[in-house]
Amino acid sequence: MEERTAGTSSNGGSRTGRNLPAAIAVGLVLGALVLGTLYTVKELFLLVLVGAVGVGVLELVKAFDTRDIKVPAVPVLAALVVMQAAAYWLGPVWLLATFAAFALVLLVWRMFSAGTDGYVRDASASVFILFYPAMLSTFAALLLKAPDGDHRVLVFIAVTVASDIGGYVAGVLFGRHPMSVISPRKTWEGFTGSVVGSTVVGAWLVTWLLGGEIWQGALIGALAAALATVGDLVESMIKRDLGIKDLGTILPGHGGLMDRLDSLVTTLVPVWVLMTLFL
Repeated sequence: MEERTAGTSSNGGSRTGRNLPAAIAVGLVLGALVLGTLYTVKELFLLVLVGAVGVGVLELVKAFDTRDIKVPAVPVLAALVVMQAAAYWLGPVWLLATFAAFALVLLVWRMFSAGTDGYVRDASASVFILFYPAMLSTFAALLLKAPDGDHRVLVFIAVTVASDIGGYVAGVLFGRHPMSVISPRKTWEGFTGSVVGSTVVGAWLVTWLLGGEIWQGALIGALAAALATVGDLVESMIKRDLGIKDLGTILPGHGGLMDRLDSLVTTLVPVWVLMTLFL
């Protein structure tokens, strides 16, 4: 989430260029959907996850196509489903095996679907989307499969959301010094807000829900804030390279689903590693 200047406009939007009431309403609906499935039947949350990431994959496929980069959506979506199932029911080894198998499938698919021109470009882009966001998102299934997986997933989402909110608020109120030319509206003050918000939430929830130590939760939160920022910058690089503002428009006030998933998918792996080590 990028920080921008503060203030609101008469139509309910803000000078951030986002419709904040709509963004908040969408956030609440998404939060209710996540909690409602996460704490009833875990497999329902897995379906929500596959659906959300699947839409993100389609957004990336469409965006790449604007630059004549052809990525076959069908095998990537199939890979997403199989990798999520492998991660949840079989574990990390089978996840890695299915990822490697579908990467090969994509190379062969492109070989027979078009000529030699653009093969490296299209095949590389296909494997890129297979990894980001499809494969990275499967670490949520690895979190979920633990006996306390519902709590682990909630902590992961909470620290990432806290990073976004903390960064947005601090950036709007205090942002003065840009972090990077990649995303000039992202500031060091906003990043500090991200770290503080995510660290506090991590320390609180890891001790309360998972029975961990305060320092463990704080470390998970701080790392989540750093990787969430990296995720924002990665997506900014993609959009700048493709010459587009947003990857989609499906979520009012937010943009596309990938505009919300960017920080989540890059946070998943280190959070899973730390939780596996600590808990």
